[in-house]
Amino acid sequence: MLKIAIIGTTSWGATLGFIIAEKGMQVGLWARTEQEAAELRKKGPDPDLSSKIAFPPQLLITTRLEEALDEAKAVILAVPSQSMRQNAQQLARYLDKSMLVVSAAKGLEIGSGKRMSQVIAEEMPPRFQSHICVLSGPNLAREILRGLPAAAVASAEDGAVARKVQRILTTPNLCVFTNTDVIGVELGGALKNIIALGAGIADGLGYGDNAKAAFMTRGLTEITALGVALGAHPLTFSGLTGLGDVIATCTSPLSRNHYVGMELTRGRSLSEIVSSMTGVAEGVTTTLVALNLAQKLGLEMPITEKVYQVLYENTDPRQAAVEMMGGDTGHELTGRKWKLFSFLRRHKRPETV
Repeated sequence: MLKIAIIGTTSWGATLGFIIAEKGMQVGLWARTEQEAAELRKKGPDPDLSSKIAFPPQLLITTRLEEALDEAKAVILAVPSQSMRQNAQQLARYLDKSMLVVSAAKGLEIGSGKRMSQVIAEEMPPRFQSHICVLSGPNLAREILRGLPAAAVASAEDGAVARKVQRILTTPNLCVFTNTDVIGVELGGALKNIIALGAGIADGLGYGDNAKAAFMTRGLTEITALGVALGAHPLTFSGLTGLGDVIATCTSPLSRNHYVGMELTRGRSLSEIVSSMTGVAEGVTTTLVALNLAQKLGLEMPITEKVYQVLYENTDPRQAAVEMMGGDTGHELTGRKWKLFSFLRRHKRPETV
């Protein structure tokens, strides 16, 4: 029986473990402490659901990393982005030569500005770099746990690796596509959280659907420009890990980043909001990293800048929202050092596998 290891007891990690075990595969889910493991065994993958959902018997919750990884053919890291490097370091010595390594985190590392696959690659032996895959898309964990239809993207530079991960994760209710544009897939999943924060602010201020649609669209164009500057293909951002994820996280009450944006309009401080949450709103740190990257590239990112000001400079969300919606206008695909027009003229659609 195929075995998959899950590193991270986040809601997404628990959900991935649940759906893989439901397929009949063995799953080793690593918890850091006995208390965490006992609580998971008692409450199941989502204790907030009104109907109790238990882990399948094929899923083992263990505090021993070597037990979770023993005979596993793939390991999925579903951890907050800022702890990815530490987890990859711990994992590295237990890998065998055939194991796939999948990042299910949507964020960028503070300081280095690196994507999660880059962080993992730096902490793994060189022979494993071709085994790294990333998972992204409009994937609200609670909906997937309930068996509602959803889609995701598995992306690796080697199409064969992406297809292996696709086969592991595809279920009757989760359709997994593949893509070889790792940069675009990762950046789409990380950067859309910035837009979700702003969308939460717009909803909290009662701006209405017209303004929200304009904001989401302008935000998508802005993060696409950054993605292109960092080596992504622009069409990737029109797919599931760009537009799809923007729609889900900007409109769903299940979105943590949207929630943070709304709460900021109610006068709560960022520290108060974050400390009261059970999960991580990745957009908070991603905003900081993205703005630093844009400044180094001389790239114009007005929406990201305004979200940053609200988060880190105590700017009134109302003032920032007015400025975001009423900024300088020109052609909608042009901005300082944006390369969207030239890129689209010179490149074809990325290979799909």
